[in-house]
Amino acid sequence: MDALNDTRATEVLASLRERVTTAARTRTPLSLHGGGTHQCLRPKPFGEPLCLADYAGVIDYAPSELVIVARAGTRLLEIEALLAEHGQQLAFEPPRSGADTTLGGVIATGLSGPARPYAAAVRDHLLGVALLSIRGEVLQFGGKVMKNVAGYDVSRLVVGAWGAFGPMLELAVRVVPRPALVRCLRWSMPLSEAQGWMQSAGSLPWPLSGLCHDGECLHVRFAGAESAVVAAVDSLPAGALEESEEFWTRLRDWQLPFFQSSDPLWRLVLPPATPQVDIPGAVLWDWGGGQRWLKSAADDSDIKARAAAAGGYARRFDASYARRDADLPPARRALEARLRQSFDPDGLFNPELSAEEG
Repeated sequence: MDALNDTRATEVLASLRERVTTAARTRTPLSLHGGGTHQCLRPKPFGEPLCLADYAGVIDYAPSELVIVARAGTRLLEIEALLAEHGQQLAFEPPRSGADTTLGGVIATGLSGPARPYAAAVRDHLLGVALLSIRGEVLQFGGKVMKNVAGYDVSRLVVGAWGAFGPMLELAVRVVPRPALVRCLRWSMPLSEAQGWMQSAGSLPWPLSGLCHDGECLHVRFAGAESAVVAAVDSLPAGALEESEEFWTRLRDWQLPFFQSSDPLWRLVLPPATPQVDIPGAVLWDWGGGQRWLKSAADDSDIKARAAAAGGYARRFDASYARRDADLPPARRALEARLRQSFDPDGLFNPELSAEEG
């Protein structure tokens, strides 16, 4: 959208291509990163760092089309500010660990905020992606300005893959109008009672955009048309107290006091109706029970086994988090391995993500 930025982007892309093709020729591993704000969730890099943050800038944005196309290094704050000027937003409410969080980082981690059950996941809003192969080729997949390529839906597979298929260059993302009204409320309720309430609330025609239990209080956020939000608020039990949206922002960004204790942090993804899993520690329920944050010093294998027995999975939210292969269904794991072999035959991109722990 800016000629100067486009010239700069052309220079950066040429540099990235040179780095990648040189790495291919010399068999040098490359460790991809953007703003570096999610480094705490991935293992120590094996290879030379390849920074993608300079490949930035919005390429195309027509508010009436509800789509934005931007380079992967574009800062999330810049994109959100531009969307806000036109009364729009990213529906999946991406978390961020700092001001340097990039759009590519959001897609690479695949993490969604509290609105995820009500607005769909990151992959449901990603329309297209351009990747840089180890041979220096720009490969385009998906819709909008991206060329549709027959075969695998790579634009969905890159979500949460932590760059396993190579550097992301451009991303086309669906956006949505900002809600006319947002109301946030809380009230004291034990978890045993709150779970049933959350299940009931999920089946009602309410404009929910957040449903959380922090161990003591049930927190509810409504967002949508003014009449629908007001009607939903009027239906709540007596004693519900208004609260600011700050609670939901801090929950989204893992900044609540719950996340600050010294015990290891785990992310459990389970069917929302699953009862409390018998694991010692403090638990915070998000997504109406579908995502549960656990602070526990229990044995790692025991936590994983109990989550699996409950129909979901658990991943420790630390430097091992990006190694996700073990959580993938065998068919998905095999598919991704074939694609990586096609895009990066020698496994030079982010080799630490597929290495054995130890």
